[in-house]
Amino acid sequence: MVRKFLKFIRSGLKKFSGSSHPQHEESVRTLDAIPDNAQPETSQKKRRRRKKKTSSEPSAVLIAPLVKEKWDLSEFEVTPAEGKARFHDFNLPHEIMHAISDMGFEYCTPIQAESLPVTLEGNDAIGQAQTGTGKTAAFLITILTDLIRNRHQNQRPNGKPHSLILAPTRELVIQIAKDADALSRYANINVVSVYGGIDYQKQQNQIIDKTVDMVVATPGRLLDFIGQRILNLDQVKFLVIDEADRMLDMGFIPDVRKIVNSTPHKDKRQTMMFSATITSDVSHLASQWTKKPVIFEIKPEQVTVDTVQQVVYLTTAKEKYTLLYNTIMNNNLERVMVFTNRKDETRRLTERLKRNEISCEMISGDVSQNKRISTLEDFRNGKIRILVATDVAGRGIHIDGVTHVINYTLPYEPEDYVHRIGRTGRAGASGTSISFACEEGAFYIPEIEAYIGAKLPCVTPDADLLVDPPRGTGKPEKEPFRSPKGGSWKNQTPGRRRPSRPAHPRGR
Repeated sequence: MVRKFLKFIRSGLKKFSGSSHPQHEESVRTLDAIPDNAQPETSQKKRRRRKKKTSSEPSAVLIAPLVKEKWDLSEFEVTPAEGKARFHDFNLPHEIMHAISDMGFEYCTPIQAESLPVTLEGNDAIGQAQTGTGKTAAFLITILTDLIRNRHQNQRPNGKPHSLILAPTRELVIQIAKDADALSRYANINVVSVYGGIDYQKQQNQIIDKTVDMVVATPGRLLDFIGQRILNLDQVKFLVIDEADRMLDMGFIPDVRKIVNSTPHKDKRQTMMFSATITSDVSHLASQWTKKPVIFEIKPEQVTVDTVQQVVYLTTAKEKYTLLYNTIMNNNLERVMVFTNRKDETRRLTERLKRNEISCEMISGDVSQNKRISTLEDFRNGKIRILVATDVAGRGIHIDGVTHVINYTLPYEPEDYVHRIGRTGRAGASGTSISFACEEGAFYIPEIEAYIGAKLPCVTPDADLLVDPPRGTGKPEKEPFRSPKGGSWKNQTPGRRRPSRPAHPRGR
């Protein structure tokens, strides 16, 4: 046996020394692996073995990343509850149920429970619902279900999306796309965001490099891409118009009309529209763009009263900053959104808070898109304590853990009040809304109360909330309006009338 072994070793060394090519490491076997009766391999056998090994290894490398995590629907158990719909009840694709489980969803929200049975059957829908009601997930689940179940029918050229979602602001577009990515994480769906303020070429490359399944866009940049023939909407199967009332307010309807006309006829696509209010103008647009739609309504009071504690402080314009500073500091508030009506007011307020060494940033129409994105990320991660925003810029911001919303100035329109306080108290969590009603703002309280169907508690702030902030904060803001005659406000100037409201506070 020993002689055979030594003979085998000598033979191998002879062959090795006579070859100009060193042996592959993968061919070297340990001594323990060599059997007693082992015979020297012929060159032909070696070539066959080497060829077999080298050809199999790349395949293993390519396949490994495609192996999906094993998951079974039985791992996602939700107990049936009276009056509540489960996602299990809709026979959704396995990939979507896996994502829903990861996101921690259990029961459907009212708008989801009402709309999904209708939209999953291919019907058009009009939903009256505020942000925070789950409407985004409702239309995304409908679209993604069709994409997954009809993959073989959804082979399209590059630049021709399967579905199009229109939103009025960049922040809302980003949020919708983020939700779409989360819901489709196991489905290999390509979602592309199209909006202004960031690199044009980068967005263009995302569209032309591979098939686009879903486009989420603001009207302006989308029209530009259509005009440049980067995007073609003639194969759009699903059209979603989100926040239609805001589209009207911001003057986007002419652009939206051009976009809708670039898609297939309403009889050949499924259309879903969502709006905080169904005005006559919104109804008129819906009649043009939808076919026999089913209408759903989630009343505002279901969104605001149950989850958010609301209070209104009666104050003067001169005292508002003092009240804001002490409200933040006395209660050690850490994650707060402060809303104003104008961009210049947002800037001044942010500067004053920073001079008082309060960590804060602002988002408004004057802030670049890249700066907005980084600011929102810092606020989400807790690096920023206070976020000051206008209505348009703050629209569509969904950040968990916002404990307080402060209306530094009450909004011109009551629906904006609902949108603002919807930034807190999300997903059943508790939240607090504090509004400052000065001489001007007090006029809007009755309209807000009528809109939400509830009385707002109006109180005078305690003395500790009116203590002057530390010095160095700069001059107090100039009082923009005086009190009306006969009012109970401080520093009255008789004869002043209610200030006129702007027709549409655009560009805020």
